[in-house]
Order: sequence, then structure tokens, then C-alpha cells
Amino acid sequence: MGIDRVIQILINAGALYAAVFVVGGIDFVGEWWKLLIVALAFSLLNTYVRPILRILTLPISVITLGIFLLVINAAMLLLTSAISDQLNLGFHVADFGAAFLGAIVVAIVGWILSMVIGAARMPTRVL
Repeated sequence: MGIDRVIQILINAGALYAAVFVVGGIDFVGEWWKLLIVALAFSLLNTYVRPILRILTLPISVITLGIFLLVINAAMLLLTSAISDQLNLGFHVADFGAAFLGAIVVAIVGWILSMVIGAARMPTRVL
């Protein structure tokens, strides 16, 4: 596992943690390392399942100008919740509405964290 993958998991953990605080229907009870396992599951789902769903729903995404991608992100949160419930990790999403709002929060916080951490990791060019 490369350092980029580890950083992405940490970013996802931070974004999921923010969603727990902001969205009422998303709960997390447990130690911090369990949230890292939840973030690992979320990252794996986004790596392997999300591209398949994006291809299958491409016509709908084009018609809705990409807004339907939020529905896919909400589905990824619901799948992560189901995996967490099976493994007793303490992460739970109550319903689709909470997953939809959580997807928006995770996307925004993840983007901000990627920009902050990514900017610091970029090599600088010296002319």
C-alpha cells in the first residue's frame, strides 16, 4: 500500500468524522482505530464499486448534469454502513436522506483536506 493510499484513507477518515458531527442520521461509536477501518472500507468501495456504478448510470448522470453522482456517493455511504454493521465497527447511517447529506459533507470536507494536504505534498519547481 503506497503512501498516497494511506493519505487518502486518512482524508476519508477525517471526512467521515466531520459527517458524523454535521449530519444527524450518521453515528459513530467506538475507538478511533475503528474509524480508520471504516475509512479503509469506504476507500475500497470507492476504488472498486463506485467506478462500476458510474459506468452503469452514465446516461442518468449525463441527463442530470452530474447531480446523480451524489446518489452514488450516498449509496457508497450506505454500503459502508452495512459493512460496518456486519463487522461491529460502530459506524451507522440511518437512512438515505442522512446518506445523501453525508455524501455532500464527505465530498466537501474530503476535497478541502485533499487540497490542503495535496498542496503541501506537491514538489515545488525551481526555475
